[in-house]
Amino acid sequence: MIDQDFTPGLTPGHLGAPPSEPEGCPPGQGPAHEPPDPERLRTGLACGLTALALVTMFGGIGLAGYSWLDGQRKPAVADYPGGGAESSLVEVSVPQGAGLIQIAGALVREGVVASTQAFTRAAAGSSAAAGRIQPGTYSLHLKMSAASALAVLVDPANANGLTIPEGWRGSQVFAAIDEKLKLPEGTTQRTAEEHTADLGLPDTTKGIPEGYLFPATYSVTSDTTAVDLLQEMVQQAGRDFASEDIETVATNLGMTPYAVLTVASLVQGEADNTEDMAKVARVIYNRLAQNMPLQLDSTINYALGRSTLDTTVTDTKLASPYNTYLHPGLPPTPISNPGRQAIRAAAEPAAGDWLYFVTVRPGDTRFTDSLDQHQRNVAEFNTIRAGQGSASPGAG
Repeated sequence: MIDQDFTPGLTPGHLGAPPSEPEGCPPGQGPAHEPPDPERLRTGLACGLTALALVTMFGGIGLAGYSWLDGQRKPAVADYPGGGAESSLVEVSVPQGAGLIQIAGALVREGVVASTQAFTRAAAGSSAAAGRIQPGTYSLHLKMSAASALAVLVDPANANGLTIPEGWRGSQVFAAIDEKLKLPEGTTQRTAEEHTADLGLPDTTKGIPEGYLFPATYSVTSDTTAVDLLQEMVQQAGRDFASEDIETVATNLGMTPYAVLTVASLVQGEADNTEDMAKVARVIYNRLAQNMPLQLDSTINYALGRSTLDTTVTDTKLASPYNTYLHPGLPPTPISNPGRQAIRAAAEPAAGDWLYFVTVRPGDTRFTDSLDQHQRNVAEFNTIRAGQGSASPGAG
């Protein structure tokens, strides 16, 4: 055993090779040090602080100068001053789902704003622009400042658009187009019948656009025609169906996409609120699976061209292919133009074994797989309706 005290240059805590010793010093002993001079320490510290201050000052000046020069190198964004030429107006259409850059491009093309960058910068600095600019057609002046143009676009009152609510029937859509375009009553319906091949409808519709007049807001200009609007609605429906992957959903359900769309229209007509839509869809699919008549009042209302909560026993005997009290399966076409949430509910129904439902009162829809329980729920509904002076409906 070697006594480590006698190994030159090593201490018990040192690992590795012995440290090199300074020349002229005995082994294991460092150089001699004189005690520091306090005055020299104070002088060195003062010099160091002064140097640091000078570096900081001149560095800041240099950075500021660089930033100024860099800013000078960037070209100014082109923008017009003021609210534009009062004597000149142009129409700019904002389509459904358009983003800020797309809108800015349209404004530049029409000569409203000077540059895309000016508009997007103005929008970025505006809290009002954080919300979506409404689809529609806006009247703007030529050569407006980006801020002035933005102020027009963020006001929904300036959007000359046509809004189709969720669940409207084709007849309602046709009437709304006639009114918006100032056409004689019935013009759009005749146009739809005469230009069926131009609308882009799938063959499964047999030329009937019901279900494909997608609810949204559409731009209207002085040049817009009824065919233009109908085509745009059908195209929007196709895009939305694709986003929900209706083709795959239909295959998984053993149905056609058109049948899934028809279910969505029934859901739109029957659900009291969006939260119940997936449950209503499940009831429809469960009844179809058991070959039970759907017995939906909304289909009778569609056949009669009305909207009511009161369905009589006589109504349930109506001779119509849309009478789902008499005829099992789905009606021959959709009964409305469903919105995105109803389509999603038809594509993704809730899990459950329910076969019946009734909305006893607003916000109180009851689902059950028991006929006895359902009849009690219907009786309660009838009692409430009778108290309000309405006729008693049949079971739904």
